[in-house]
Amino acid sequence: MVEAATVGSYELDNTPGHGYLTEERRMMKELARDFTHNEVIPVANKLDPEKGDIPRELIDKMGELGFFGITIPEKYGGLGLGTFEYCLVAEELARGWMSVASIIARGNSFYRSIPGTGDERLEKIERMARGDYLGAFSMSEPNAGSDVAAISCRAKRDGDEWIINGSKYWCTFADGADFINVIARTDTDQQGGKRHLGLTSIAVEKPRGELPKGVTGSAIPKIGYFGWKTYELHFDNVRVPAYDKPGDDSEGKAFYSVASGLEVARAHTAARSIGLAQGALEDAIAYAHEREQFGQPIGNFQAIRFKIATMATEIEAARQLMYHVANEIDSGRRCDKEASMVKYFAAEMAERVTSEGLQILGGAGYTTLHAMERYWRDARLTKIFEGSSEIQQRIISDNLLGKVKRSK
Repeated sequence: MVEAATVGSYELDNTPGHGYLTEERRMMKELARDFTHNEVIPVANKLDPEKGDIPRELIDKMGELGFFGITIPEKYGGLGLGTFEYCLVAEELARGWMSVASIIARGNSFYRSIPGTGDERLEKIERMARGDYLGAFSMSEPNAGSDVAAISCRAKRDGDEWIINGSKYWCTFADGADFINVIARTDTDQQGGKRHLGLTSIAVEKPRGELPKGVTGSAIPKIGYFGWKTYELHFDNVRVPAYDKPGDDSEGKAFYSVASGLEVARAHTAARSIGLAQGALEDAIAYAHEREQFGQPIGNFQAIRFKIATMATEIEAARQLMYHVANEIDSGRRCDKEASMVKYFAAEMAERVTSEGLQILGGAGYTTLHAMERYWRDARLTKIFEGSSEIQQRIISDNLLGKVKRSK
């Protein structure tokens, strides 16, 4: 019997020839792959069926390897690397458990949002690079998802403090984080009808394992993405210190801050999608070698062989596009269209590939005895979060077509 998340053809995508992969990047990819095989998969196989949380011990081990500080500058205790390396690691971690590949964003993408000033703040960034001080992000609301400008949660300035009131939805890791980065409306005039203006990023510090004082909420029941909880939150006159921030993070400009991070976030989601699909492919290959029907391994049947060929081709196409987009981001070139393309293509691919992997396993795939159903459930989410597939199609088509004028 093939156990859940058995690493099938473990060297599948480790052949030379990827032009983007320097020796240092290969070593980092191999490090993340071995860590996933030895540490992540056994934990995921045990805890995902129980809907358990990622153990603190696993987070600490990831911190020791520097996974939370890949993109944090070296002067702050990070590795000072780029989006490319961040996505390489995320892909390998997602091959084991997507939530583990996601939690590293609570360091790499959050160090600019850390509350505080001076040496105190620098010390927190160094802790974040070690995985010892992590954030959560609270932007969505019951009536505001992709439409960021529809945010209605309010924050009012009172001297050196913000007072926050309102409801939030889809805040993952709200309990386990050390602070929550809340996007709230601070300008009720909405700048002459421009709804996207007047939003501010506010850091709400809190004890780990609890919600902030004055915040109530409950975990949202999900069909997947286990390993941590996702919350609905209600802020009732929550007072937090107001810190002045420069540039796109300054008061009233959170919309620009959020928008500027979307290219990296979408490349990261593509990497997670590819990791899920790679896990499905490797497990399907292992099963095709072992499972026998009609007196021979099912891997000898053309129907199975062609499914695997198609799965592998689609994964590699998505991976190469992801490499290109990550390289563009690290080169400082704007690539909002390409980031949407890779997020859209990889997410759609992951759902197809994991579904085909489940089909290859047949009835066994529809059990929690195998990791295939985990890949399938989690892959479905990649088409929704970080901007749905439909949002990506709109961004891509707007870049290509602009606003089409009506003929006279």
